Amino acid sequence: MPRLLTYNVHRCVGVDRRLDVGRVAAVIAEHEPDIVCLQELDVGRIRTGLVDQASAIAQRLSMTFHFHAAMKVEAEQYGDAILTTRPERLVKSGALPTIRGVPGLEPRGALWAAIEFEGATLNVINTHLGLVPREQRLQAAALLGEGWLAHPDCVGPTLLTGDFNATSITRPYQALASRLSDCQRALGLRPSVKTFPSSFPAIRIDHCFTSPEILVTGVSAPFSPLARMASDHLPLIVDFEFRR
Repeated sequence: MPRLLTYNVHRCVGVDRRLDVGRVAAVIAEHEPDIVCLQELDVGRIRTGLVDQASAIAQRLSMTFHFHAAMKVEAEQYGDAILTTRPERLVKSGALPTIRGVPGLEPRGALWAAIEFEGATLNVINTHLGLVPREQRLQAAALLGEGWLAHPDCVGPTLLTGDFNATSITRPYQALASRLSDCQRALGLRPSVKTFPSSFPAIRIDHCFTSPEILVTGVSAPFSPLARMASDHLPLIVDFEFRR
């Protein structure tokens, strides 16, 4: 049964303010996912010791990876990645729309990989939306548009996941949930699985949305001492099957 893990790793700086890429990799490895979607990775940044965090985590997990830099400042990069143990190819990576003239907004992006399972090709889109509601609505609309979910190549089993910075009562969430199924709602989970903040998870902003070809069989968020310390988010784990 395939397993996806999505995780905002907070540039591998834990709630104890310690930078530890190995600790993040250990949290992931414990759950043996087939697909890992990461947000808030630093690549070649002075603040995190010039490490390529996407590559370092993938190497520890014996996975291939694709990284998209949502933000670049000279040689320094910051963004998101998809890692997997399965045969895969990158379909697309790119920026999402933002709002001009609002100070402090970070550029945002997404990346899309086609991952092969026995007899099935799974589209996986990983993203990290902004913090401002108007910006989030633009970004959700872009993901729903012909560049991503409505793209002619985005057919068959599809997962959209990541840190949406939006709870289930917001318009961006509701727009996405009108097109794809929220994995937690598909299971009827009460209470819902929350991932933020990791020390006392009270908010549900990390989501996984699925197309009708996917049957979600389990959703969890590990609450081990290691997971609570390694990042300010807990990972969200989704187990699923392909409907035949």
